[in-house]
Amino acid sequence: MRLIKNAARGEIKIIDNAPFPSTNVDKVSNLLKKCPIASETPLLELEDFLPHGTLWVKDERGRMGLGSFKALGAAYVIASHAQELDENPCSTTLEGKTYVTASAGNHGLSLAAGAKIFGAKAVVFISETVPESFSDRLREKGAVPVRKGIDYAASMSAALKAAEENDWILLSDSSWKDYIDQPLKLMEGYLQMADEAMNQSKSKASHVFLQAGVGGLAGAVAAHIRKIWGDTPLITVVEPSAAPALQKSIELGKPVLTEGPDSIMGRLDCKEPSFIALNGLARDADYFLTLDDVEVTRCLEKMSKSNLATTASGGAGVAAAMNEQVAELLNLGPNSNVLCFLSEIAE
Repeated sequence: MRLIKNAARGEIKIIDNAPFPSTNVDKVSNLLKKCPIASETPLLELEDFLPHGTLWVKDERGRMGLGSFKALGAAYVIASHAQELDENPCSTTLEGKTYVTASAGNHGLSLAAGAKIFGAKAVVFISETVPESFSDRLREKGAVPVRKGIDYAASMSAALKAAEENDWILLSDSSWKDYIDQPLKLMEGYLQMADEAMNQSKSKASHVFLQAGVGGLAGAVAAHIRKIWGDTPLITVVEPSAAPALQKSIELGKPVLTEGPDSIMGRLDCKEPSFIALNGLARDADYFLTLDDVEVTRCLEKMSKSNLATTASGGAGVAAAMNEQVAELLNLGPNSNVLCFLSEIAE
């Protein structure tokens, strides 16, 4: 475990040519109102669960039947593209278009689902380490899985090359130099769950723990929290010790490519941050925390017994809140209200 305070909090951008995350939640909610399966997910309240305080958990496991908050990402972007062409899009609006990405999990499923709804094709590049069961799930959603590369970075390079060679639409959940517009819109979709959580809560949270891979979820949620709740909540970003891309980037004041072994928190095992998320979190987050695999794994059984069954990735934020050392360092007390996001179903 390693915890650092964000010395850049509230200051200027780390990356000048990348924006801050969007906070236009009305745009998201207005589009989702047209989707019959886009119902609100619950906010669970658990007392006597943490070392100190009350735990509020935004439960994203049932989001749009995809089992993950990622349903609000790629599918939202594709729906936005369809609406730009037709105010009332249908199953043929995007015929002839192909979306491509790389994924180790839920992002690929969201892209596949969105493409299928509006008549587009979906191609998802996956690395050699991704289980074949995930390929099967992609096929069930109508996508074409392509296995390429030894890790996520290699499969993303292959997806980018395929997009350029075939004139396909690249839809990544990260951002980098010269690739900003699509991930900015994708992160915008995540505002919906943040807005729901704040409307469902009884008061402002005192502490918020946000798990992060490239940082899309964390960046979007933190931006909305600051817009609505201001500086009151203490926001902590949680990453695997094997992939401290955001923590290291904050320390050095620039985006950093990190190295490390594979983590059991596979969805969070991202070695390089999203530029947009890094800008937002440098401005909005108070602390950056890394957890070892064992520190998260030992929390999963208790979570499961309390109807919070999830993966190590999906429960990393809750695991951070459960850590007694973290609770002491961040001054969690009996009156603390701690907000976390349960981001995916158990596998």
